[in-house]
Amino acid sequence: MLGPDPPVTALFWQQLTRLGEAQLLLPALLLAAVWLARRPGGGRPAAVWLAATAAAALLTTATKVAFIGYGIGYAPLNFTGISGHAMFAAAVLPPLLLLAGSGWARGGAGRRHAALLAGGYALALAVAVSRVVVGAHSASEVVAGSALGALCSGLALASARLPAARLARWVPVALLAWGAVGVVAAPPSQTHDLVTRLALAQSGRDKPYQRWEMLREHRLNSRRSASISLEPR
Repeated sequence: MLGPDPPVTALFWQQLTRLGEAQLLLPALLLAAVWLARRPGGGRPAAVWLAATAAAALLTTATKVAFIGYGIGYAPLNFTGISGHAMFAAAVLPPLLLLAGSGWARGGAGRRHAALLAGGYALALAVAVSRVVVGAHSASEVVAGSALGALCSGLALASARLPAARLARWVPVALLAWGAVGVVAAPPSQTHDLVTRLALAQSGRDKPYQRWEMLREHRLNSRRSASISLEPR
C-alpha cells in the first residue's frame, strides 16, 4: 500500500501504473499491428501479436469475472484474478518499443535490438511492480499477468523476423507524446467497472465478491482445521 510513501513517490507510482491501462495500450497495439501487417513479412507477427493478446485479455477477464461474480480465487496466494495492467504492459510494450526504434536498431538485429527489447520488458516489469505498490494487486496476480503478457509478445516476436522498414522520425516522438499525455490527462479507466458489471450480471449477485471476504474465509477455515487437528482422538 502507499501509506507512508512521500507524495512525490506516491505520484510517481500512480502515474507509472497508468502505462498498463488498456485504453492507452490497445490503440497503440492496433496501430502498430496495422503498420506491421502492411510491411513485407509483417503479416504473420502482426496476426500472432493481436490473436495472442486478445486471447490473454479474454483469459484475464474470465479470472476476474470468476472471482467477482463467483468467489473463485486462491487465498493461500492472495490471488483474485490476473492483473490486466501487467498483462497488457508485457504483451504490448516490448514489441512496440522495438518497432518504434526500428531505425535506430537497423532492422532489429544485434545488440541494439536486444537493448530495445530489454527496455520494453523492464518498463513492463516496472508497471507490474507499480500495481503492487499502489495496492491494486497482489504479487501472485502481477506475476501471472506479466508471465501471460510476456508469452504473448514472445510468440509474436518468435513467429517471424520483424520487417526492417524504418518508421518516420516523428512516429517515436508521437508515441512518447501519446504515453505522456495519456498518463497525465486520460480519464480514469473504466475497465474494472465494466468487468464488475459483467460479473454481477453473469452471477446474479447484488454485490461483487471482495478480496477481504476470501481472506477472511480462508483464515476461518484454517482455524477450524487447526482446531480439529488438535482435538484428542
